[in-house]
Amino acid sequence: MIKIYSILKFYLVFLVILFFSLLSFQLFAQETRQLSVDKPQAIADLRTNEGAALVNARWFVQEAHVKEIAFKAPGPGTNGDAMPLYPTGPAIKTHIIHPQLGAADFDRGFRPLQPTELETRQGTGLLSYVWYKVEISIPARIGKLNTAGTTAVFEITVDDYSEIWVNGKQMQGFGQSGNGLVAGYNTRNRVILTNNAKVGDRFSIAVLGINGPLGKIPDNYIWVRNAVVDFYQEFPVNKNGKNIGNVFVIDEKLNRVIAPGTSVEKVADGFSFTEGPVWHPDGYLLFSDPNTNSIYRYNPANHNITVYMSHSGYTGADIGEYGQPGSNGLAIDKEGRLIVDQHGNRRVVRYEKKGPLTILAGTIGGKRFNSPNDLVIKSDGAIYFTDPPYGLPAFFSDPRKELDYSGVFMIRDGKVSVVSKDLGGPNGIAFSPDEKYLYVSNWDIRDIHHTKTLWRYEVQPDGTLRNGIVFFDFSFTEDEEALDGIKVDKEGNLFVSAPGGLWILNAEGKLLGKIVTPERPANMAWGDADGKTLYLTAHSSLYKLRVHTGGKYSWQ
Repeated sequence: MIKIYSILKFYLVFLVILFFSLLSFQLFAQETRQLSVDKPQAIADLRTNEGAALVNARWFVQEAHVKEIAFKAPGPGTNGDAMPLYPTGPAIKTHIIHPQLGAADFDRGFRPLQPTELETRQGTGLLSYVWYKVEISIPARIGKLNTAGTTAVFEITVDDYSEIWVNGKQMQGFGQSGNGLVAGYNTRNRVILTNNAKVGDRFSIAVLGINGPLGKIPDNYIWVRNAVVDFYQEFPVNKNGKNIGNVFVIDEKLNRVIAPGTSVEKVADGFSFTEGPVWHPDGYLLFSDPNTNSIYRYNPANHNITVYMSHSGYTGADIGEYGQPGSNGLAIDKEGRLIVDQHGNRRVVRYEKKGPLTILAGTIGGKRFNSPNDLVIKSDGAIYFTDPPYGLPAFFSDPRKELDYSGVFMIRDGKVSVVSKDLGGPNGIAFSPDEKYLYVSNWDIRDIHHTKTLWRYEVQPDGTLRNGIVFFDFSFTEDEEALDGIKVDKEGNLFVSAPGGLWILNAEGKLLGKIVTPERPANMAWGDADGKTLYLTAHSSLYKLRVHTGGKYSWQ
């Protein structure tokens, strides 16, 4: 008996070791794939005379230093902020790194540097900063490669940290690492110069080298380990797939909205449940994953997905009880501030540019909201949001629920008011292009048929709603999934997330067609520079397709 037990124990230990070995190998393989980079078709090594000549590169360098300047302590803003946030307080002394990019004297101190001198130690050592500048232009050919239409990527590794500015600009994003911002200790920093190179395109690239780590400064200097321009005929991205979905035409008028033959492309996958997308004016997409309590950032320039914000909707000790504790609907106002519906915290908040959080709506009549779900901003700045209890662990029967209704609410001039109590489960929300109408989707799971109706309200001059009607009834759809997000294009056509796919209606409520993807989209956002790409957040994946008509951003 003891012998059998020993044998079983041996095999059990062996299986456990094997399991974790396989798991470790899988994680290692995943990490390797994430860190790998496809081979470019041509490289210009900017550390050599020959490589620099390929792109007509000219290097310059100048030491930077810490300079004392006058400033002001934190004080109030112009909007009556309770917390001192802005430099409006008493005069103080502080410091900057001089020269500053864009200043009148920025270019005065640069001296020429040969490509072969990039490994020369620069700066004063210890707390030390050095500006490098390289000016390049796109040639017609590099070796056998015709550079026209290629993607050109600048990469540099500075000992110890680097910050990159291209033509005086940098795409900055909350939570971003690299892509111009400091990427890490002795880490390569890559910036896409262009996705469509043209012969003669010129780029002035400024790189701030920083000695570090700053908390315990080593006794070394600043120098460039690596500097190249990579050229790709097809930039290496995570190719999730094109022609993933289908566009079904019910009415030929749909062909004027979505061109025949338009394909759906999967951009990324591996999420828990994607929701609430919004296009940022700096050129990237933000979207929520309420299940994982996160906001993600998708950069179309390099197809990178990064965590933009963790703990985006809840930090309570009982978070384990929640299925969707995180953020849901996102919007950006005309000042570029992110507005977030927080499920777990049961409120609507705004992230100020200076960092702190402003609670826009937390209670009404002394009672907490259910779980703000989706939101939209009117051109006058008023915010409308829906508040079903779907973010609460037990939905309608949750003991935490304080309101006896699921409303549509308006935040206007700092005041919160209810503008509709008609719907049992208000969800998606969107304005018509002229803002005469507000559309709200209704998914009420208390009804045995799981009510699936799209409502339309008339918007009054004071922002209130009246004459709510059922604009379209989706009861014919058989699946029990939610009637969810809504987006409206510039011609008034509605894109509605409903069981079976993404349905398209015209402004008169006539069904034009539907888009079917492997996972049903929960919500959408207009994106890219022209606003004609419709991004779809669909369960574990992010999709996109082109739409002729396009839509308007909330911050325009």
